[in-house]
This record gives sequence, C-alpha cells and structure tokens, in this order.
Amino acid sequence: MSILRLASIFILLTPISLRAEPSAAEQKVLEATRSQELSVVHLWAPWCSNCQAELKGGDWLKIVKDNPRVHFYFVSVWNGGEDGRAMLKKFDLVDQPNVTILADPGPRGKDHIKEFAGLPLSWIPTTWVYKGGDLRYALNYGEMRFPVLQQFLEDSNSEWSHKGEL
Repeated sequence: MSILRLASIFILLTPISLRAEPSAAEQKVLEATRSQELSVVHLWAPWCSNCQAELKGGDWLKIVKDNPRVHFYFVSVWNGGEDGRAMLKKFDLVDQPNVTILADPGPRGKDHIKEFAGLPLSWIPTTWVYKGGDLRYALNYGEMRFPVLQQFLEDSNSEWSHKGEL
C-alpha cells in the first residue's frame, strides 16, 4: 500500500476516533450518574424555544428546590461550547447547591452531536433520570411536564420488591 493511500486512510479515520472520545461534559455526567444518588440530566440550549418555554414557567426552579437530595445537571448541547449560564441565571438556577451547569463543545447545525453519554440525542430539550448507575427514565420528546418528572423522581426513590407475591 502506498504512503499516500495510508495517509488518506489515517486522515479519514482521525475525525472518527476524535468524536468517539467523550467530551468533558459527558465524562462528568457519566461519572455522576454512577452515583447511588438520584440525578437528572437535562440536555438543552439557550436558543431553543422549547427550552426557553420550560424555563419561563419557573417549574425548573421549583423542582430543583423541592428535591434538594437530587442533583440536576443542565448540559447545554448544540451551542458551540457555551453553557447557557446567563439564561439559567435569569431563572435563579445558577446558584442552587444541587445544580451543575455543563456545556458540550459540539456545534449547532448539521454537524451537531447525535449521541450523549452513550444515548441517542435527536431532540432538545431531553431529560434523563438516573439512580445507582441505571437510567430510570428518558424523556426525549421536548418540553417537560413537571408533575410527570416529579412522579418519576418519587418512583425512582421508592423501595419495592416482588418478594412474596406468588
């Protein structure tokens, strides 16, 4: 095989291998979701009208404050590495002790990421609930219904078993 052909193959494969590495935000989320504690990963972008609508109602702040033992990760995606902190600050989410704000470095547009932390990402906002390293619920459809999220948090924290049912 010629050197030119080898160089071409290397150049073609290099972007693939670089994209396969998780971003710092993904690494942080993967590490956090392995915890035994309950955590919520919310993928969003400040330019997204659905994401803005969720914030405007004040429901994110309410659910964060009502669930102090749950850690919330607001991960800005498809936003060129910007974390959207300024918008989250308008809605008093920045200084909450159980909120972490992260940004994926990926761009907006046709080259945006289509996977985050090993799960498909095709729409924002997207919200995932984890406990003990397990994905308990994945809401990939758009704007959050907060009573539903609250129920998912409660269900994820409840202890139950099937012992003695037969």
